[in-house]
Amino acid sequence: MNALIDIAMATGKVRDREVALQSVLTREAGTSTGIQNGIALPHGKSDAVDDLVACVGITKEGIEFDALDGERCRIFIMTLSSIHRTGPHVRFFADVSRLLSDKVKRDAILSAQTPDEVLGILTA
Repeated sequence: MNALIDIAMATGKVRDREVALQSVLTREAGTSTGIQNGIALPHGKSDAVDDLVACVGITKEGIEFDALDGERCRIFIMTLSSIHRTGPHVRFFADVSRLLSDKVKRDAILSAQTPDEVLGILTA
């Protein structure tokens, strides 16, 4: 989770690294956000952000993340959202889940060589 928080911090939109990290860890302690097909959607609500902040992490080896299907997760899309706003992260996850239900898209993400290539796949 630390690597994803570092990516989020690099946006300049996260005011407090530890508060943001704790919000994600606390949420994850309740129920794993590892879904299916090697995807995890860790997230947290925090006053460390004003707007939705999202970042992507990819690992070829996969990480045990207590996913619903028991598979190791390789694509991580983490969000941080404001405790003062409801809704944006739910819509975001619905869109991401729909997009990543496509095996061709998942394979393309896993084969991508650059962050810009990943972003292009996610926004196409």
